[in-house]
Formats: sequence, structure tokens, C-alpha cells
Amino acid sequence: MYKSVSAEEALKAVKSNDRVYIQAAAAAPQLLVNALANRHEELRNVEICQLHTEGDAPYANPELKDSFHVNCFFIGKNVRHTIKAGNGSYTPVFLSELPLLFKRRIIDLDVVLIHVSVPDRHGYCSLGVSVEATLAAIDNAKYVIAQVNQQMPRTHGAGIIHISEIDAFVDCDEALPIHYMEKPTATEGMIGDFVASLIDDRSTLQMGIGSIPNAVLTRLSNHKDLGLHTEMFSDGVIDLILKNVINGNYKTINRGRALATFLMGSKRLYDYVDDNPFIEMRASNYTNDVSIIKQNPRMVAINSAIEVDVTGQVCADSIGSKIYSGVGGQMDFIRGASLSEGGKAIIALPSVTKSGISRIVPNLKPGAGVVTTRAHVHYVVTENGIAELYGKSITNRVKALVNIAHPDHQEAIDRQYFQLLRN
Repeated sequence: MYKSVSAEEALKAVKSNDRVYIQAAAAAPQLLVNALANRHEELRNVEICQLHTEGDAPYANPELKDSFHVNCFFIGKNVRHTIKAGNGSYTPVFLSELPLLFKRRIIDLDVVLIHVSVPDRHGYCSLGVSVEATLAAIDNAKYVIAQVNQQMPRTHGAGIIHISEIDAFVDCDEALPIHYMEKPTATEGMIGDFVASLIDDRSTLQMGIGSIPNAVLTRLSNHKDLGLHTEMFSDGVIDLILKNVINGNYKTINRGRALATFLMGSKRLYDYVDDNPFIEMRASNYTNDVSIIKQNPRMVAINSAIEVDVTGQVCADSIGSKIYSGVGGQMDFIRGASLSEGGKAIIALPSVTKSGISRIVPNLKPGAGVVTTRAHVHYVVTENGIAELYGKSITNRVKALVNIAHPDHQEAIDRQYFQLLRN
């Protein structure tokens, strides 16, 4: 049906000065990535475009800066060092709009590296656990190289491509990266309790990955008829689906289906989504489209932050001027939930860092990026309670947010904010 070649042979298609897109998250094609990095001596000025990727990113080694430059639309741990080292850069973009950068040829691509399931008898492969902007990248790129993996789940939805769209194939049989769920701390459990109390039956959920989303999910077992319309999910939703807590029966969009654009988790998750018609994978310009999200009644968006100032400004992508992650889909879902009938836009975070520094602050650090504006957020939740901000004046917001800050910091935050007003 198709001819497989070695990764080394396939990657000969990449030339100096090319721009290459790598499929995201747990679908990052590790064989292809390593083969590309191994060509560093003969390549110069290759731009690697990517969202967050799991696994190694050897091309991000600062010693290879003459060969590769990393252009991140969302920065993960494996490439975070490139910003300071000078062999990487950050391009802010809403996840909903990333496919448009390719479709409109604002960013032209030469090669795209993808990771797919084994083709079926009709010649169709699945993009598996990550669709995001990959479909747009395939349509835009001059050359498509696919890692065809026996262990890539075949997911339903829009991430289906025919082998005729692929220029080179590299066969493999390798396990996908595992993203382990850490047990929530007592603080995260308290946050989970507060967030769960805001979720009504028949709500549709968006949440990310991590201990706080996991803590929320473990507290929803007695809820009824929830939906899932999110950019990503992990293992935490499986038991709720099996218990019929999450069934999507009252969604407006993709009713009776759980919608996502990428997945990360354990082998249990990858096995569960394989050929499961309840799970529908779509491109991020669909899953994260505000006009689509808002059609779900009682849409609940649960996102996190690095720090929140007492007027409600949310910094989620940087520590001061140091870029830490990215804009991602937070604003897409915060806005979609805000416009939904009965929707709720929630920012959830511990009140202090592990070293005891307050994350509720009188003003954001110099250079901090405002991902979600003070006009968008409805609720901010810490282990100390819920601050309801929507429709509240600045004065009332300050009171509400000081009240959910850590008790050791409340007086200082209040005093420092009003000192700022007088300056």
C-alpha cells in the first residue's frame, strides 16, 4: 500500500533554510525528530515550528544553533532554555488561530513531521492523539513525512488523512510518551472542592492537565449529564465517562461526544480512545473557536495562572518578562464560557508558590503578559475560597481577591495596592 523508508532517508528532504512543523504533544514523532537533529552538520538555518511537544527535542541544543532555530507557539520544558540561549523564540498566538497562520500563509512551511496510525484497508491514517494545527500544516507544507506507528491510537473525528497526502513513510512500533498524573496535594484538593461547587449538572467542561484539573474531576462523581468540549484531556475523565457522569447528552455542539484537539496521559488513556467513537478529535480552529464554544449552555472553562493581580488581570504565560509557556487556549475558552448561557469562566491556582510567594499580587511583575484581561474572568479560586469578579467594581474585586489570598499576605497586598493608587 505504501513504501516505508528509514528515518534517515526520509529526513533527507529537509534542506537548509527550510521551515519545519512538528506535530504536537504526545504525537511528536521521536524517530523523525532524532533523525533531523542528526543531520545538524549538513543543515543550516532550519526553523523548527512547534507547540508543546513531549519527549526529547535534540534540535533545541544551543550547540546546534547554527543548524536549528526553534520557533515556539507554546513553550514546554524541553525547549524553554532556548529563549535565554538565543536559539529559540516565542510567537504569541491563540491556539484557535494557529491553523490560520498556516492556511493564510502568514507562516509558510516547507516540511511537516507527523505521527500517524497504521492506514486502514482504504488507505486512511489517523493523526491519533494530536490534531491541533497539523491538518493546516499538512495542507500548507510542500513535503509531508509520517512516522507510522503500530501503537498510535486510531481516533475518530477530523484527524483522518489518506496516504496520498503523505510523501514519505517511516514505520515503527513504539509506545507513546506517558504523562503521569501526580496525586493532588491537600491544597489542590481544597481548590478542587471549590471549583466543583461551581459546576452544575448538565454543564460542559473545559480543563487542562495537571493536579488541579485532576482534583476537580475526582470530585464530580455525583454530578449528572456533564459534557466535555476542551482542547485537551487526560486520564481523569475516563472513569467519569464510564460512570455516565460525562455523556455529552446536553451539549449543543457535538452532542453525545467528547471533543478535544490533543490528548496526553497513560497507556490506559491511549487504549481507551483507540477506535472509540465517543471521543472526537478536531483541529484547534474548531475546538477553540469562541463562536462554537459559546453554543454549549453552562460552558465551564477551568484554567490556571502564574499570578493574578487584585483587579483580575491574569498572567499565565510568563514570570515577569521571562516567557514560561504560552497563550494557548485559555482566552479562547474563557471568552467562550463567558458568552455561553449560564457559562462560567474560572481561574484556579494555589494562593502561594512552593516557596511561599503570593500568587495574588497588588500588581503584576514588570514585563508580565496579560493572557486574560480583567474584563474576561468570572471567578478566581484558591484554597482559601472563591472570588466572584464578574460585574464587580475594581474596589470590590480588590476586596474579593485579597480575601482568597494566603492569610499571611492579605494585609500586605491590600496595603501595597492602595499605596500604588496614591503614587
